[in-house]
Amino acid sequence: MKKALLYLLLGCAPHFLIAQDYPEVQWASKVIGVSSEFSDVERAQGAQFKAEQVLGKPNKMPDAGQSHCAWSPAKADNTEGEWIKVGFDKPMKIHQIVIAENLNPGTISKVAVYDVIDKEYVVFNNPNVAPLNAKARMFSIMHSTDFEVRAVKVFLSTARVPGFNQIDAIGISASKQTIEAKINVVKEPDIKVKAKPENLGTAINSEFQEIAPTVAPDGKTIYFTRAKHPQNNGERQDIWYAEIKPDGTFNTAKNLGSPINTSHHNSSFSITPDGNKMLLNNIYNADGSLEKGLSITTRQADGSWGRPQEVKIDDFSNKNNYSEYCLSQDGKILLMTVQRADSKGGKDIYFSRNKGDGTWSQPINLGGVVNTAANETSPFLASDGKTLYFSTSGFSGYGSNDIYVTRRLDETWTNWSEPQNVGPEINTPEWDAYFSITAKADYAYYTSYANSMGDSDIFRVKVKDVNKPDPVALIKGNVYNKKTGKPIEAKIMYEILPSGENAGNATSNAQTGAYKVVLPLKKNYGLLAEATGFISVDANIDLSDSTEYVEITQDLYLVPIEKDMVLELNKSVWKVILKSLVKEKTNTNWL
Repeated sequence: MKKALLYLLLGCAPHFLIAQDYPEVQWASKVIGVSSEFSDVERAQGAQFKAEQVLGKPNKMPDAGQSHCAWSPAKADNTEGEWIKVGFDKPMKIHQIVIAENLNPGTISKVAVYDVIDKEYVVFNNPNVAPLNAKARMFSIMHSTDFEVRAVKVFLSTARVPGFNQIDAIGISASKQTIEAKINVVKEPDIKVKAKPENLGTAINSEFQEIAPTVAPDGKTIYFTRAKHPQNNGERQDIWYAEIKPDGTFNTAKNLGSPINTSHHNSSFSITPDGNKMLLNNIYNADGSLEKGLSITTRQADGSWGRPQEVKIDDFSNKNNYSEYCLSQDGKILLMTVQRADSKGGKDIYFSRNKGDGTWSQPINLGGVVNTAANETSPFLASDGKTLYFSTSGFSGYGSNDIYVTRRLDETWTNWSEPQNVGPEINTPEWDAYFSITAKADYAYYTSYANSMGDSDIFRVKVKDVNKPDPVALIKGNVYNKKTGKPIEAKIMYEILPSGENAGNATSNAQTGAYKVVLPLKKNYGLLAEATGFISVDANIDLSDSTEYVEITQDLYLVPIEKDMVLELNKSVWKVILKSLVKEKTNTNWL
């Protein structure tokens, strides 16, 4: 299964002509012509292996091997006739041409450059092409010009180097220093103590496969998927969970049981801050079968999980066998990795908006800054609602799939910062994915095959400042009957003041009345609890001047409606009554 998963995830779209991590290089910006491109219905989707993958900076190297994000000629061992010609946005005098060969290097037989009137100058000629004793290379041709170079053409003798040959990028430079492949890793100015990953040990991990950890925002419970374990409900995947003790150690993991776990593949994703709702992969049909899609389960009064209900997404489709999901902690945005008609190659990350009636809008692609021709997987949106972690092989990394971080730049959800590798303390030559972080952002949990006890394991690592999201506030408390003092199950709404904009919803526990919500800082909030037969009294949480993570306890009280009662109605009470009188159509349920 591991090999099959890695094959599906191998693989990226061009990013940035002069990238920040390559300030001395101008990378090709357009394909002028190409001899052939690899195309196969089963092994190539969308733009995978196409000539356009040579544009921009390297997306595979310094790691070596096949990539969906590199150009491949159509055949493994063709004649002398394979070539690609690329252009540059800004013609320039050069001292160097650099060609990134990520698979079976050494096949380059000739290289020519072109001036602004398209006159050709041959700068490299090798009639004795032969395999190299290397898995990949950054091939630098030192050649100075007194004219401005606008294009480069690379000729290949693929028959002389067995197997498929790939080119990751082509660039020109005015520097005389040899260009090396780089990883765009998050930089920390003063690293006093390196983060050291911790295998979670036998309480969580086993000789079997443990993947997809999801830690509750309060950091007290972890959910994960375990495959082929003898205590599973069948021989496939089940969801397990464990409580995290105050000292940071773990109780022994337990199977979540039915109706969540079936004889099919079961896996979970986001846990809402109140701990009362959880996303589940697939749609649970009445006959016990599963189909592609998404479900949600709600915690019952006795603490058990209810029967999964379908999450309806407009125009949902997924051509891939795999998918992952993530719910923003305000319940307004749903992220997913699926393969659709407009995907760059394999699975891309999409977002969908909560329509307010229990359904979700048509998925929209996050765009080419984040998504590549490879498979993107395991998106996790941090509590700040801006910082996104995901895994892919579509950017230069340390091997196989690495974990990256990007930050949302506006409210469109299609404008993101350039993804950065979270670093070699976390990413390994093996497959690393499923990054999940607490609201406090003290620890991150993730899956890796490196240094595991058998198959993949779950690890924990302290989060470095450069990888942390913006700080938030965790608001917790209980909802009570103001007259009797007994806990109440209630719907909790929180809004931004003074605008009244809805900022999210939660539900208190039916037995204890406990609730939790996560709020971004720098805003003033109003919290309001609602339950049938009660009138609420609102609470104010002012985080306008807060700059660091904080936990605030705020109990909420509901006043029972009684005959001939007299109340001094505050602004929030009037709001509830008016909503009832006008029968406002907006449904503020999460799902």
